Formats: sequence, C-alpha cells, structure tokens
Amino acid sequence: MSRSNEPLFQGSKTRSTTRSATGPATGSALLGGSDFLQLDPDRAPAGGRTEWLAGRLRAAIADGTLPVGARLPASRVLAAELGVSRGLVTEAYQRLAETGQIAGRGRAGTVVVAAPPPAPAAPVRTPARGGLVDALRAEPCRIDLSPGVPDLTAFPRTAWLRAERRVLGGLTPADFGYGDPQGAPALREAVAGWLARNRGIRADPGEVVIVAGVAQALALLAQVLREDGVRRVAVEDPGSLGARQQLEYGRLSTAPVRVDASGLDVGALRASGAGAVLLTPAHQFPTGVVLDGERRRELLGWAAAGGVVIEDDYDAEHRYDRAPVPALKALLPERVCYAGSVSKLLAPALRLGWLLAPPRYRDAVVEAKRYADLGNAVLAQLVLADLMDSGELERHLRFVRRRHRGRRDAMLRAVAAHLPGARVHGAAAGLHLMVTFEEDDFEDGFGDGFEDTALASAALALGVKSHPLSWHRLRPGPPGLILGYAAGPVSEIEEGVALLGEARDRLSRRTRRS
Repeated sequence: MSRSNEPLFQGSKTRSTTRSATGPATGSALLGGSDFLQLDPDRAPAGGRTEWLAGRLRAAIADGTLPVGARLPASRVLAAELGVSRGLVTEAYQRLAETGQIAGRGRAGTVVVAAPPPAPAAPVRTPARGGLVDALRAEPCRIDLSPGVPDLTAFPRTAWLRAERRVLGGLTPADFGYGDPQGAPALREAVAGWLARNRGIRADPGEVVIVAGVAQALALLAQVLREDGVRRVAVEDPGSLGARQQLEYGRLSTAPVRVDASGLDVGALRASGAGAVLLTPAHQFPTGVVLDGERRRELLGWAAAGGVVIEDDYDAEHRYDRAPVPALKALLPERVCYAGSVSKLLAPALRLGWLLAPPRYRDAVVEAKRYADLGNAVLAQLVLADLMDSGELERHLRFVRRRHRGRRDAMLRAVAAHLPGARVHGAAAGLHLMVTFEEDDFEDGFGDGFEDTALASAALALGVKSHPLSWHRLRPGPPGLILGYAAGPVSEIEEGVALLGEARDRLSRRTRRS
C-alpha cells in the first residue's frame, strides 16, 4: 500500500498481537513497530521522525483515539518498542506538552489532559470572501471569549413566554397572513418609543423599518446607496470585519479611515473621497473608544455638506460608568442612516433590528426590504413590542448591565495578572475589551515578528476562542486580541485569560528556540 493511501491509524485500539517484555512482538506486528497506535517508524519521512511521532499522537488525541485521561507509554518503553532513541520520543512528548495536550503526572506517568479541535489553525485562515468569523464560530472550544456575544443564559425566557401568550391570545386569523414588509406597526411604534427613551432619537413609527439585524440593514443600505450613485464607503480602521464584508458584498468599495483615542479621524475621512461613512460612535468596535464632542461636530459638518453617515449603534446600551452618549441620528436626522438591534441585549438568534433612513432613502429601503424577504416573522416582532411596552426590556437591560460590569472588572484583573504588558483600550462599556501588545513589552525578542493570529490559534489549541485584532484591520498596526466577557461566568473568564497567558508564554519560548 502506498503512503498516500495509508490510513491515519491502522487497525483498532486492541489487537490479538502480543509483545513480551523482553522480546519482539508475535503475530503480525512489524519488527521496529509498536502495538501502541500501531506506530511504524519505517513509514516516517527521512529526517522527520520526531514530527511524525508528534503528529500521530496529536491526531490520536484530536479524534478521540487517545481520550482525555489516557496514559501514554513511558518514553523509554516506547523508544525501545520503536527502535529509536529515547530523546526522539521525549522531544515528541515535549511538543504536545507545550500545546497543553499532555502533561506529566509524576508516578501516574504522562497523561492526555486536553483534546484540541481537529484543526486548531482554522482561525488563521482568511477566506477570499466572508466565512472567517463563521468558521471560528463552528470551531469547538471549552471557553468562548469571542466578542459580540451577550450572556445567552440570561435570556428572559419567562418574560418572553408571558408576552408570547398575551400576543397569541389577542391575534385574529387575519394576523397570521403576510405582514407589512416595513415591519409590524406595533413594533415600529414600540421601537420609536424605545429610541426616544434610551437614545434621544425622536422618530415617527413610519420612519422605522424592521430588519433582520444590523447585517441586513447594511445590505439594504448598500443596495440603496449604490443606486443613488455612492460607490465608496469609508470604514473605521480597525473596524468590524463583518460589517465591512456586508458592504463589499453589496458591491461597494471601502476606504479605511484610522481610529484614535477620540474616535474616527474626520480629516482622514474628508481626504478619502468617500461619499458615505460607516461608524460605531457610541462604543467603537473594536477599540471601545467613544467619538468625542469635537469629532462629532466635525463629522456632522462633513455630513451637512453632502456626506451620508451610517450609524451602527453597536452595544450602545451597555455603559457602566455613565449614561450612553446621544445617537448621531438625534443630532442630524436628515443625513444619518441609523441601525440597531437586540442582538447584544437579548440574543442574535432573534434576528430583529431596525433601520431609520433619511426621507430621501426611506421608500427605496422599504422596497428593497420587500423584495429581500417580504418582511420579518410577525409573531417575534409582536412579542418584542410587548416586552418594550411593558418595561420588561428595560428591566432586563438593568439586570445584564450589573452582570456585565462585574465580568468586565474580572477580565481587567485577569489581563493584569496573566497578560503583563498588554494595553487595554476603550471606555467602560460594551461586551468586549481590546488589548494590544507592543514589541517593547516582550523580553527575548517575542515581539519581533509576533502575529496575533498565531496567539489566537495557540489559545484555541488550549480550548479558548478569541479574535485576533489583525482580522479587523485594513492597515498595519500593533498585534492584539479582542476578548468578549459577557457570555461566560467570572470563573471561565479568569481561566480563559490565564490560558491566553500560557499560550503567549509558549509562543515566546518557541520564538526564542528558533
């Protein structure tokens, strides 16, 4: 059988072949081979036996052949069986120990302690179009520190069920037909009230278009703006990879505009020549900064002169030290397209959001929504309207604010303890932190050539998900990570950041050896 057709592991975990303690195997075992995983060093590439052995062990752990708790042969025993040096086996074991898959347990021997995802390098891949974040979401992990995920265990199931019963009890048969593509009137009215109370926006319900989250709002706007002659949209750099991809999928080109401690650089926006700009002014993703007063005035002046602002009100409701800043839509409604959702407050799976477009675009947005899907599911819209009108949504917001603030504080403490030298950015708000690593912060040359994708991949091998900052950059900048803290308890946050520190230390040691 050729090597190209060779199965990863021959046979099953148990064989009828036996081996004495002092002599070669009997039966069909090959001389110089091992019953353990049916390893045959003759099939290793020339000069690559260490990596071959480490790869076979790694694959066996990944596919469950060697489950967590399984004990590996002593290095001297396996070396004798394979007819190789003990140093070769020791080095292969060391490589797996450095990635956290095995560990020495004294008299208990060397034991499998963690099963990594089958393809730990998955988050480093960069598909040509989309799919990057989706691929990471599909990767199994033990601790998820991905940004943009709320505490899904806090979803108000009881309040939702009560509201659903009230709504169903009042529906007529006609209400189960096709709804208004612009959205259920009850929800549009409730959203108008919610925005007035919480974001300072005074809007008529007729101005509200219900959409399937901010993603669909951007897709609709891309279509409408392109038909209006806009071909280029400025985006924050760093900024949301997913939002940028939505615009590019809508056949708009994007121009990166830098973000600093004051928010979007409006001077650079003017220089970009873009006819529109997408930004997250209340809590910028991913830096966490708030667009300051002077930049707001500059931006509104740019818009008043003919520019179009697309305001993604990303997790604006989650502020922990002060009230959220007013939305730009409240200050210049004729030039601002405003998008928001309940994805960060309730759950992304609801696919419920809203879009407020200036009068010149409103009819075109409603038409685009009609041809996209004929409107969102009506029942969920009516339940959300009930929660808004009854005050349940505000009560839920107060509850998760307290919980998220505690988790943010826990992550700050953990970063200080386990990622020394990391710089934390942004205001006390939102559901994530951005940390960056400066080259001078690392000893022994770790910063030289350091890539945050390598750190994110190494952390995923230890069971922890995060986003490398470089995913969300268009121009070069310091490496970093974007860490979500809302989805898990404090104990998971502390352990996850500790494992990030462990992954960084291992990369540092590997860099020094090379």
